[in-house]
Amino acid sequence: MSIETRVYTWFQLLFGRGDLVGVDEFGNRYYRSGRAKLHGRERRWVLYRGEAEASRVPPEWHAWLHHTTEAPLTEKAAQARPWQRDHQPNLTGSVAAYRPPGHDSKGGRRSRATGDYEPWTPR
Repeated sequence: MSIETRVYTWFQLLFGRGDLVGVDEFGNRYYRSGRAKLHGRERRWVLYRGEAEASRVPPEWHAWLHHTTEAPLTEKAAQARPWQRDHQPNLTGSVAAYRPPGHDSKGGRRSRATGDYEPWTPR
């Protein structure tokens, strides 16, 4: 998280222009500014706990941040549904990222074609 966002949040809270709306299960804190408008709408932002990773924002909070819903997240909406899986971090660009067989980082060798492929040719 950037120092600028922390300072902005601190000033908003210090001068009574913003308020804490809620905290999600990852410890991210969500704020809104009552006075500062951006394109006619209140400003909304999140302070991430730990590393700033946008994929750690739950869908309900994402909807609130992007003005899809007007009301902040309720306790009932924060409850995970039985069909929902636990969060998995976005590993793109890290050492643990998925790399298929034949990827340059895995030696760059793929298994030979099996012969079941027929290329399309125009008549």
